[in-house]
Amino acid sequence: MGIGASIFLFAVGAVLTWAVNVTTTGVNLHAIGVILMIVGAVGLLVSLFVWGPWGFYGGGGDRTIIRDREYIDRDLDHHHHRTIT
Repeated sequence: MGIGASIFLFAVGAVLTWAVNVTTTGVNLHAIGVILMIVGAVGLLVSLFVWGPWGFYGGGGDRTIIRDREYIDRDLDHHHHRTIT
C-alpha cells in the first residue's frame, strides 16, 4: 500500500468516525471508521519506513555517475578524436 492509499484510508475513516451521523442495524460505521484509520496509519508508517529514504529499499546511499564524453575538435581532421574523462 502506498502513501496515497494510506492517507485516503485514514481520511475515509475519519469521515466515517466523526462526520457521519447515521444509525444502522448490524453495521457500526464509527467502528469501521476507526478500523480504516488504524489501517491507514499502519500503512503510512510501513510505507515510510520500508520505502522512505531511511528504509530498507529507499535510500541506498549516494550515487555517483561518471560518463565519458567524446570531444571532437573541429579544427582537426575528422578522423582524430580525443576522449575527455
